[in-house]
Amino acid sequence: MIDIHCHILPGIDDGARTVEESLDLAREAVREGIRTIIATPHHMNGRYKNPKHLIENKVNELNSRLKAEEIAIEVLAGQESAIHGEMVKGYEKGEILPLNGTQYVFVELPAGHVPRYTEKMLYELQLRGLIPIIVHPERNQEIFERPDLLYALIEKGALGQLTASSIAGIFGKKIKNFSEQLVEANLVHFIASDAHNLGKRSFYMQQAFDHLDTRYGTDMVYFFQENAELLVEGSNIFKDVPAKVKKKKFLGFF
Repeated sequence: MIDIHCHILPGIDDGARTVEESLDLAREAVREGIRTIIATPHHMNGRYKNPKHLIENKVNELNSRLKAEEIAIEVLAGQESAIHGEMVKGYEKGEILPLNGTQYVFVELPAGHVPRYTEKMLYELQLRGLIPIIVHPERNQEIFERPDLLYALIEKGALGQLTASSIAGIFGKKIKNFSEQLVEANLVHFIASDAHNLGKRSFYMQQAFDHLDTRYGTDMVYFFQENAELLVEGSNIFKDVPAKVKKKKFLGFF
């Protein structure tokens, strides 16, 4: 299993605070069946600045320690960049880091709203050959109230990444139900942990996939797991969930 969103690097954001915590997260990931993690520390979110070169160095250091501790997991370099007006310039300066050096790049929206310039910014990223992935849209208050905003961004080439703990019910019934609606509306393409610690912000990947299997069947599990593999390779992902799952009318688009 591959987890494409995790705050496992020590001491650089609100995830693991120490190397020991990073190792504990890695051990828990292995117990969940995860063998590859993309480390995605926050960048330009008002609290943290973690440019590309810093992340790559930290990833190399952590992989060396994981090998020494004989923990069977590989960490790849990525970044969770908050959307901001200088994002394109940051990419051109080599500060924005796509996931594992591919064309896929995380974009984090503010928790409470969707900035008016979001569509234009995502378009500018695509003009530069990048494919923006909107992280945890199910936890954005304006998208929760107006899912058509997410629909418009996905229709214009963006992708969506759902948090495992959301669909597993860790954030409550409303978020779980909305997460299911986003899956059924074909508005999310990846499931990832967004793990920060071993408490409420742990992986919950296996729990999420068990729920998807029970509710939608094995094909849905394969859809998300194969997309994670394709992303790491830099290949084109599958954009359509299994046909039997699609229920776009749930969100009132048609």
